[in-house]
This record gives sequence, C-alpha cells and structure tokens, in this order.
Amino acid sequence: MTDTEDLALRLRRHVVRMCSRGGSSHVGSGLSIADIIAVLYGKVLRIDPVRPDWPERDRFILSKGHAGACVYAALAERGFFDVAELDAHYRNGSKLSGHVSHKGVPGVELSTGSLGHGLGIGAGMALNLNRFGGGQRIFVLLSDGECDEGSVWEAAMFAGHHRLANLCAIIDYNKLQSLGRVSDTVNLEPFGAKWRAFGWHAVRVDGHDHDALGAAFAERADNRPTCIVADTVKGRGVSFMENEVLWHYRAPRGEEYVAAMRELGVDVMAAGDA
Repeated sequence: MTDTEDLALRLRRHVVRMCSRGGSSHVGSGLSIADIIAVLYGKVLRIDPVRPDWPERDRFILSKGHAGACVYAALAERGFFDVAELDAHYRNGSKLSGHVSHKGVPGVELSTGSLGHGLGIGAGMALNLNRFGGGQRIFVLLSDGECDEGSVWEAAMFAGHHRLANLCAIIDYNKLQSLGRVSDTVNLEPFGAKWRAFGWHAVRVDGHDHDALGAAFAERADNRPTCIVADTVKGRGVSFMENEVLWHYRAPRGEEYVAAMRELGVDVMAAGDA
C-alpha cells in the first residue's frame, strides 16, 4: 500500500465515523472522493499547515461541499488542526459543518454547498493569480450531478477563453446524484468531448487508481485549463454502500456502522464508538 493509499483508507474511516457520530448525510459522496483527496493532499498540493494563508500555496475548492467530511479529515491528517477535532463534526457549535466551511477552519479556501459556484470562483482566482505571475495552481472538485448547472458551463467557457492553464477541474463521476442516476437525470455524455469543445484539455481516468490520478494531476497543457473526469464508485470501500443512492442521505448507525468500519479494517462496538 502506498502512502496515499494508506491516507485514503484513513480518510474513509474518518468519513464513516464522522457521519455516524454526527448523524450527517453524504457518507457515500465522501467515500467516492477519498482517493482523489488523498492524492491531492498527500502528493500534489503545495500547502503549508503552519502557514495556511501562505501566498504561494495552491488553492483547493471543494465545489461539491456536501462531501466536506473527507476534506476536513484530510486537513486534520495533514496537520492543519488536531485530528481529535473531527469528533465534533456536524454537532451544535462545531466549526466543522456538514457542508464545508472556511469560517474558523484553517486550510479551507471557500465555504460551499450550493452547487454550481466553485468552478466560477476558482476560475476567477486563477485569472487573478495569472495577472500577478505566480506559479500557484487552482484545483476545483465538482460532482457529476453539479454539471447539470448552467453556471458550471459558463465558468468552463470563461476559463477556456482566458486560457487558464493554472486551473484544474476534477469531476467526481460516480454516476449517482441525490435522487437517482446521472444518466436518467441529465445525461452528461460525451463528457470529455464537452470540456474539449469549451477549450479545455480533458482526460478520463479511474478515480480510485492513485498512479493514474497522479499522472493526470501532473499534466499541464499549454494555454488551456485541465479537466480530469474521474470515474468513481459512490460509497467506495464499503460494499453495501457502493452504487447505492440511499447513502447520499443515510447516516451509518448501529450495526451498519459496525459493518462499515469492519470492512475498513477497524473493529468497533455497536454502542459507544458511534
């Protein structure tokens, strides 16, 4: 197991535990992006936990803010704040809200949750940083269902027009959205071709293959933003959650929590830990 694969496993354990203890939704979404987040935070992003506002840092925006538990876990694992603080996730008075928030949370660039805004803000950041001649990159992680939003394609057109080569969009293409399959809601295919038509360099990879993700993040096309369409499985890592829309909203409690953690290599008690 590589360092980033080990990190992804820890992130999945955190996500299940956090969603169970706080009673929050979106465990399936957090599990589907764990490998993407692990590669980003374990290998790709130029960030400094001691200086979260370091001007030369790369910026990461979780546009699909409902999967915030996974990003909080990654920030804690990287040392932005104590891992013990994850226990307060989604509880009254906690800084770690269900949808990711920057307020009082070092390392979070933007509060998100209302879908369709992250890419536009990321494009604006990329344009501004280009004007100052910095080498920082902007990474924006979107959901596939989010790409139903017209604002995503306005931002894609803007980024292509301005040739924002420092901008990278990643699509968590797990094929499920809140109430059903993406293909039954608004079919996105041919997905990569759409991004290329807007002036982007687009690649499609297995979103759970760390080597493939690393290679895709290393690509940087001249004068074009990059889109990585990452094929993923919603609920990845817990067999009874995989490809099940139920786990967009359901929190794992009781025996479901025990079974999920066992599949992730941790034996817990049905009462107490959750």
